[in-house]
Amino acid sequence: MLSGQDDKLFIMDNSFRTLAKTAQNILETRSKNSKIAICARYFRELESNEDLNRAAQFLGEGAFSSISGRRVTIGSRTYSTCAANFCEIDYEKVFKPAKTALGSSSEAIEKLMHNIAAARAKRTQAQLSLSQVESIYKDIAHVSSRTDKQEILRDTWKQMTPLEIKFFIRIMTRGSLRIGFESRSVVAAISQAFNKKVKDVCYAHMIMGSIGRTAVLCKNDQLNKATFKLFHPLSFMLASSIKNCAIENLSDYIAEEKFDGMRCQIHISGERVELYSRDLNDITHSFPEIVGFFAERNLPDLVLDGEVCVYKNNEIFPFQLLQKRMGRKNPSKEVIEKYPVLFIAYDVLFYDSGPTFKKTLIERRKILTKLAEQFNLPISNQFEITGKDDIDELFERALAHGNEGLMLKKKESTYEYGQRKKSWLKVKKPGGTLDTILMYAHAGGGKHGGDYSDFTLGIRVAEDERYEEEFIPIGKAYAEYTNEEMKKLNNRIKDLTVEKYGPTLGLIPEIVIELEFDDIQVNKRTKANYTLRLPRFKAIRWNLGPDDTDTLKDVEQMYEEKINRDRIKQDKNPSFHFNGEYKWSLF
Repeated sequence: MLSGQDDKLFIMDNSFRTLAKTAQNILETRSKNSKIAICARYFRELESNEDLNRAAQFLGEGAFSSISGRRVTIGSRTYSTCAANFCEIDYEKVFKPAKTALGSSSEAIEKLMHNIAAARAKRTQAQLSLSQVESIYKDIAHVSSRTDKQEILRDTWKQMTPLEIKFFIRIMTRGSLRIGFESRSVVAAISQAFNKKVKDVCYAHMIMGSIGRTAVLCKNDQLNKATFKLFHPLSFMLASSIKNCAIENLSDYIAEEKFDGMRCQIHISGERVELYSRDLNDITHSFPEIVGFFAERNLPDLVLDGEVCVYKNNEIFPFQLLQKRMGRKNPSKEVIEKYPVLFIAYDVLFYDSGPTFKKTLIERRKILTKLAEQFNLPISNQFEITGKDDIDELFERALAHGNEGLMLKKKESTYEYGQRKKSWLKVKKPGGTLDTILMYAHAGGGKHGGDYSDFTLGIRVAEDERYEEEFIPIGKAYAEYTNEEMKKLNNRIKDLTVEKYGPTLGLIPEIVIELEFDDIQVNKRTKANYTLRLPRFKAIRWNLGPDDTDTLKDVEQMYEEKINRDRIKQDKNPSFHFNGEYKWSLF
């Protein structure tokens, strides 16, 4: 922890500083149950409903409620350059190396604010309340220019401790707080704080979509008043990996192909149609042809769960092409014609004036099938399975279609919000592996607390005329090994350390890690222009050296091969059913 005044014990109140200290306390606590207990105690001490709403929202959702449709649109460069100017340091020479070493802009800003005299001199702690911070987030969301946003940031930071600034940024950017405490843990803390069953709190959160409002209902013993409204996105049901689950009877499950697209939820009432992404963002304006398709069908009030895929000439194309549509508001006719999309439904969450969460998968499927037949909607095909041979055959067919693999769904399961259980299982194989170099080591928590178990991995660009460095980052991953292997790795890391900044070590590039990942995605905000999806350690390659690592050109080749590989058309053993076609003449 930081030394000095920030370390003092604090009295629970409605200040933002108390929330920040609670978050830091959760971060520094290993036990999940202890983390929940800390948060539960904090929630109980908040006197007003309004502050409880704000606190739960800040810890579980971000600056604004997930269902509000509001976001603080601010980029990393905006608040990072603002911090560099505030600290009176050079952005390129000082801030960026600190950020790279720590692996986090907010972490770097906290350390700089604490250690640089110029930054300390500008700040006077003001004990901002949760209400005041909420108003500041609204002010930032209201202005559009970088200059105006940075002016608000400077005025705010002058009144905050470094710890407050760190969590102010993380909440503002709606990313993970990185304290090992995601929304389901916040729900568990609410349950414990007010002596309610977790499943009842989960259900209320599911149907309302607001974790803050759920906390208030829980405190006031009013969970039975939780109601669902259309056009408030619902938290999605999640899947576990089949590798991590022992399945007694495969015939209890049905199989569907796992589409290579983007998870999407559609809310429909008359001609009003809205689309929401997995992180509950409104993405309606990115896909006007999907909106038009559903708006003209005279459907009943409805919420569908499914996948948006690039679909053309009877083929599903890879997710990388869908990225060219994501984030675009009102895409041009040329973009729509080049990357046409299709929404494939595989579940129904609201129908006939009420939610369907508590119905079994079989019951929900009957509703979905009836809707598909009546209104000609694209829906996933389902396949019976009795054993491993069926799974193997269906899995290979899914890959041939260009899909990611299979989903196995338990026939008698209800729609379970935000939990990874055995009801939905994903069957996938890695998208590939790369031999990478270990560039930075970050101190980890959990059972390896005190060791370095979080790492930044790089690929070789020494012979690449586009770069001056030897290696550039390609991803971050967590190592999970036996105590003996971790001790060996950490001893070698200490021998190779050439710089240290806080909990991060910069290393001589000698340790080679075989990194497994799900996919390669274009990301122009990174030095490599690519990032790896779900990278994880496969092996520490003690027998290899830096010259044996893969290069950026290898990454680029793997990406191109994925984009251009042959795919079987959907006319034979298709992965979804649809008799019609979307109309593209929307202009």
